[in-house]
Order: sequence, then C-alpha cells, then structure tokens
Amino acid sequence: METEKLELPKTFDEFVDARKAAFLKVKDFKENGGKLAGYLCSYTPLEIMDAGGISSVALCGTSNETVADAEIDLPKNLCPLIKATYGFAYTDKCPFTYFADMIIGETTCDGKKKMYELLSDIKEMHVLHLPQSQERPYAKQIWAEELRILKEHLEEKYGIEITDEKLREAAHNRNHLRELMCEMFELQANCPPPMKGAEMLVAIQQGTFAFRIEDQIAGIERLLEKAKAAYEAGEQPIPKSAKRILLTGCPSFGVIQKVANVIEDNGGVIVCIDDCGGERTQRMLVDEEADDIIQAIADRYLDIHCSVMTRNDARIENTKAMIEKYKVDGVVEVVLQACHTFNVEATAMRNAVEDMGIPYMKLETDYSPTDSGQLETRIGAFLEIL
Repeated sequence: METEKLELPKTFDEFVDARKAAFLKVKDFKENGGKLAGYLCSYTPLEIMDAGGISSVALCGTSNETVADAEIDLPKNLCPLIKATYGFAYTDKCPFTYFADMIIGETTCDGKKKMYELLSDIKEMHVLHLPQSQERPYAKQIWAEELRILKEHLEEKYGIEITDEKLREAAHNRNHLRELMCEMFELQANCPPPMKGAEMLVAIQQGTFAFRIEDQIAGIERLLEKAKAAYEAGEQPIPKSAKRILLTGCPSFGVIQKVANVIEDNGGVIVCIDDCGGERTQRMLVDEEADDIIQAIADRYLDIHCSVMTRNDARIENTKAMIEKYKVDGVVEVVLQACHTFNVEATAMRNAVEDMGIPYMKLETDYSPTDSGQLETRIGAFLEIL
C-alpha cells in the first residue's frame, strides 16, 4: 500500500538550513513507513514502543525560542519546559512534534497535565496516570495497568501485536543502552575526568532524537571508545585543578549554555549528572526474566527518583552516594522557574549536602538569556570558594 504523502508546515521556507534538514529527514522516515511517537518524561516506558516497532523521540522543549508564542495560551509564571514544549507544537517549529503520530505524556506535575489538555487540540495525546507515591502497596499495580492500557492503545492504533517476547527483547536492548551510558558517566570518576560534562549532556540529548535504539547505542559506543583511547594516550583536556561539580535538580538540557558551559569555562568540571537523564535513572534496569514482563517494566520506571513523588528520600540518598563516588567538591542544583516540587525539595537537598561538608548552590532560572550575566557571576564566585 502506498504511503500517504505528507505536507511540510506553511512556515518551512523561513527555517534555517539545519531545521529544514531535520524536517526533511523526519518526513522521509514517515513516508517510508516509519511510526513515530513523541514522549515527554523519563517515566515513559520506551520498551513498549520499541517492541511495537515504533520510534520514540523526546519532545521536551529546551529553548526560549517559542516561549512567547506559548504564553498566548499559557500563563507567564509557568515552568519554561512546559511553555517551550507547547510552543514548539503550537508554532510547528519542531520537526519531531510536527510529524509525530501521537504524543505520550504523564501526570507528573499539575502544569504538564493541564498543558496536555491544550496540546491535545494540536496532536493526539495519550496521558499515563502516574501514582504520586512509590510507598503505597498498590502503586506498582496501578502503574502496570497504565502500561497495559498504553500497550493496547498502540496495538489498536497501529494494527500491531506487542508480544511478551518482543517486550523482553526491547528490555534487553534498553538495558544494554543504559549500561553503556552508566559506563560513560563513570569515566568522570577519573581524576582528572576525560571529558567535559557539557559534552556528555549534548551527546545524551542528541541520542534522544535517534529513530532507532541501535543508533543510540552506536553513538554512545563511539563516544566511549574515543574518550577511553584519548585518555589512555595521555590526553587530559581537563586540568587536575578543576573543581569537581555534581549537577542536580531539573532536566539540564535547556541550560547547557548558561550553566554547564559557564561552570566548565570558569575552572570547574561536571563529573556527575544527577538529573532524571543522568546516572541515577540510567542505573535502573528492567528484570528481563520476570514472569510478568509488563510488571517488570512498570517496576523499573516507578522506581525513578523524581521530586513529584512523596516522599522522595531515595533521590537524596543517591546524591550523597554520588558525592562520594565522584569525589565531588561542590553541588550545583538547577531549578527551573515555577518548578515547585524541585524548588521545595531543594531545602532537603541543601541540608543533606551541607551536612556532608560539601558546598551547595541553587540556581533558579529559565531558558531566556536575561539572567546569564548574574548566573556567570554567581557560578564564578561559587567556584572560587571551593
């Protein structure tokens, strides 16, 4: 059967060459029979899409470019990630959002789940109802049922069958990717580390736009091989005097330029990425041999330490362990404006870190450049005291 011819957005000719190329790449993928689902959170069970032959791409907005457009519908005092995500869909400026068959969301925070109601007017949405705590005995069963509902939705939408065998194969591949990512993270435990933390953040972000998990695996393998070979050959791009920083808090992708790069341009190096895309999440694997593979996948994802959970003590304990493992000199917590859960939890994080005798700094920011000078001053002063 001939695949339907797809239309590009009306504003396509206004885009820069790189974005035009991305639009054409995704258009070609779809016109050649590719299935594409967007997702917005680390809680999204990617193994289910993998098992159905559905490519999944991360659609969280990490740029200030479309925030003003989003504020036509959304309040100004809302998290920049939520506004940017909606803005890219509203303006047709993201090729992956534009050509996605559907978007899979989750009820992590109130701002996101209400934004999804507006986003559903632009794109088909499937919203996973996430338990608010990992402590209740029924939480894992509730979350497993949400995953079964998603599986059935995808099977009906695409006319496919997602078998247990395919789910186990998908879990095996995802586990392998996570193990490789943890191997990459652990290179930073070396003194000095072999690469900048900002370089790792960019590599992780680029991987989320790959259509095939095999391409993500190959990309991390290349980065690992290159970093190990250079280090063994005596190349040390990071001076031993660089102050070792653990970066925690909200997702860091949108603040690489104004936080991560500034840390590493002012005598620091990020040796531990402790956000939801970092080691504490990637270290969690699916039990591939479990009798109920859907339950095993659900168990793995529900264990993620996000500030939307109450309580969330496991995140604090993990950070303390990472401070010791990576020989950290200082902790920088990034809180996106209006992210109330991380902002409130920052008090517990500060207390735990300072009780270990480690300096701590919280940076509350958004994706705009307006506070870049202030952040650079604060980061520079923080690094000087370490």
